[in-house]
Amino acid sequence: MPVSRLPELPAQALAAEEHSEKLTQARAYHTRLARIDNVAFRIRVANRQFCQAVAAQIGLRAATVRSLPKEYRYQVGEALNVDLSVPTVIAVADRSPAATAGIKRGDQVLALDGKPVPAENAQHWIDDELKGNGMTPVTVTLRRGGTEMALTVSPVMGCAIPIQVGSKDAAKSRSKGAAKQRSTSTRIVIPSAAVALAKTDDQLAIVIGHELAHANLGHVQKREQNAWLGKLGGAAIDGGFLLGGIYTHGAFRRHFGKVGAKAYGTAFEREADYVGAYYAARAGYDVSRVVETWRALRGTSFARNHPLSPARFIEMREVVKEIAEKQQRHLPLIPELKESAPQAAPAAEFIY
Repeated sequence: MPVSRLPELPAQALAAEEHSEKLTQARAYHTRLARIDNVAFRIRVANRQFCQAVAAQIGLRAATVRSLPKEYRYQVGEALNVDLSVPTVIAVADRSPAATAGIKRGDQVLALDGKPVPAENAQHWIDDELKGNGMTPVTVTLRRGGTEMALTVSPVMGCAIPIQVGSKDAAKSRSKGAAKQRSTSTRIVIPSAAVALAKTDDQLAIVIGHELAHANLGHVQKREQNAWLGKLGGAAIDGGFLLGGIYTHGAFRRHFGKVGAKAYGTAFEREADYVGAYYAARAGYDVSRVVETWRALRGTSFARNHPLSPARFIEMREVVKEIAEKQQRHLPLIPELKESAPQAAPAAEFIY
């Protein structure tokens, strides 16, 4: 029991401090979100030829207060002046079509090609409109400081995989690991801790490239298939014991399901390291410190789901050498895959 006579804390001061802390957390969330959007946009565009699904995009993220994660909703709204009902630009990727056209953070997005942007799920609506519109330039109607303006934006093609920063809302809906396979598309979620520990955009690009490689190479589906096969084999053993009068309560099914999910786990990680480094390099990022990046993530939940090993570190150094040699010889930065895969176009429409 404390024996010191501590000063009384005024309720008003406590409330003000709590509010200030929430605003700080909200601004930190936005900083992480803006970094993810900035780096992810470059990687998606530079590697679109390796993705099964591509879509037109302009490098803009708009939101209303209601579309923000619950734990940051009103604080981000206040910190960034996000409106309750009118979508507000909260992030613009550097050198993106939106940035080139002059769209700025804080602009209110009123319409695309004359169609009003809805308050609910504004970003999804914008993405769907751009997807249907393709490479055709779009007219974005904005309000800035009380003045309405119309800007023409020319979209570019990029991988259609959404990449976002982790939040409590995202954690509730994603499976173990950073990427979750949905019924119609893949979503990549980068945990907040990983974004914070990636001190530079080069390091963050290595992480994002790694996760995009997992998605493009079908590792999530392969793990699920291995887990299913393991459960099937385990269920057969459970059934054998049951015939002998012993009820195992599905113990072998659960055990072999876990074993199956881990099958080729390290091999998948090494392959994602290899291909992901190429993705980052193709987007113009420096991958020479890839080993340092993964060591910085050691001990996080992200690293626990991406087991590190000496073989990974040794192979990463070899990948860096391979990429550097190709760059010096002005060769295309295309990963060497055993199986046939989409090849890079000889020239990109949007180059960094």
